[in-house]
Amino acid sequence: MNRRTLLSAAGLAALAGPLAACSSDSSSSGSSSTSYSIGIMQILTHSSLDAAREGFKSAFEEAGISCEFDEQNAQGDQGTATNIASKFSSQGLDLVLAIGTPAAQAAAQTITQTPVLFTAVTDPTTAQLVESEDAPGGNVTGTSDMNPVAEQIGLIKQIKPDAASVGFLYSSGEVNSQVQIDLAREAADDQGLTVQEKTITNTAELQQAAEALDVDAIYLPTDNNVISGLATVVALCEDRKIPLIVGEGDSVRNGGVITYGIDYTKLGRQTGEMAIRILRDGADPATMPVETQSDLTVYVNEAAAQAMDVTIPDDLLDGAEKVG
Repeated sequence: MNRRTLLSAAGLAALAGPLAACSSDSSSSGSSSTSYSIGIMQILTHSSLDAAREGFKSAFEEAGISCEFDEQNAQGDQGTATNIASKFSSQGLDLVLAIGTPAAQAAAQTITQTPVLFTAVTDPTTAQLVESEDAPGGNVTGTSDMNPVAEQIGLIKQIKPDAASVGFLYSSGEVNSQVQIDLAREAADDQGLTVQEKTITNTAELQQAAEALDVDAIYLPTDNNVISGLATVVALCEDRKIPLIVGEGDSVRNGGVITYGIDYTKLGRQTGEMAIRILRDGADPATMPVETQSDLTVYVNEAAAQAMDVTIPDDLLDGAEKVG
């Protein structure tokens, strides 16, 4: 769906963003005389997506591959994301990286002649980015950040045994969030937890939605708008003395209590390694399966736990990555 929309002020600023160069001396086989141009489109700014972007770029630096990155941020606006994708489609780039499900959808709908990789996408099949994760079938593939949602919900009663209810906050328009919430509902039912849900359409609605919850704990999926406003939910949980369980490690660093999840810097680097196989080795995105991260970790923020008046059991602390 190629739609022309008027650029908002944020969109104009995004399209005017600077180029970032990666100009390490090439030492890898086949890369000594080749420089690549790569467009990076990110749906908005928050720590997990930023980490994925930097991880992606680091793969080229570590491989000694010369490249130039055109980095654009849609600032949460889907129309701007579509315009960035249209701009990239006409530039003759070697490859495009789309970070976050809405950005990936804009890229997949608009860019048909250039290889497109996505990262930080929860369910690429439901988002209609690929025909299947094993055989994408087009010019689009990448890495999924599907969370171990059931295990994350299971953490609630481990850190607050008397919890009887949990609140979910997520964006009504994000496919990736709906997939996670469907899994979270099922997991909460298995744990005997009643569920309250509040949806938002943008980050500005988050505080009102969070304040409307009356629950014993809050769970946040890897939702772009919600995580962009994470500090709002952290403050509420500290005030009410209820634990905040989040969907990934960066949100633990930024005030969540605990998660069982992935490292977005590593996920981005993994995506960069896929890009190198396409650009340098001639791999075809159509036959490159969507990849996931296998080395999941328990992340714990002890300061956040203290602020929210919960105790992390020793069996969770043993072997956990302590952050924050």
